[in-house]
Amino acid sequence: MRRTTFRVGLGHDTHRLGEGGPLVLGGIEIPHDRHAIGHSDADVLLHALTDALLGAAAMGDIGELFPDTAAENRGRDSKEMLRLAYERVRAAGYCVVNVDCVVFAQRPKLGPHKRRIQETIAALLEVPADTVGIKAKTGELVGPVGREEAIMAECVALVERFETTGSQTR
Repeated sequence: MRRTTFRVGLGHDTHRLGEGGPLVLGGIEIPHDRHAIGHSDADVLLHALTDALLGAAAMGDIGELFPDTAAENRGRDSKEMLRLAYERVRAAGYCVVNVDCVVFAQRPKLGPHKRRIQETIAALLEVPADTVGIKAKTGELVGPVGREEAIMAECVALVERFETTGSQTR
């Protein structure tokens, strides 16, 4: 008998913003006068997505796999971090069904970049682009996002695993 298991994971990340660009987001560089500050390349979207995938497979979080206290993670490419985390998730027997992501940033406007971000993430996860949702929200000039002090992202990932069990008898 074959059984399908679906699991959902949620990821969230926040980074402070500093003067000077570009902004690395969703695996691409976006021209901007601010950049995210972090130990790695500070790609808030890929960090949240990595956590969502790891969470769906109950495999911890990005900080456990890539601690910011480790020298080898300084300036690390978040695309590599996502790939390595997803390899672990796949090794546990899971594959991505779909992901849905929201980026919270007052600026820059992400509309012109959403398709490229979607395609980059789809390529990293080896899934069709239409299984990757990307949305952008401003901070409406309120709070750290609205004042352009921070950028945030939240992602949900749905994964499935096929399991073969012993024969079913009644």
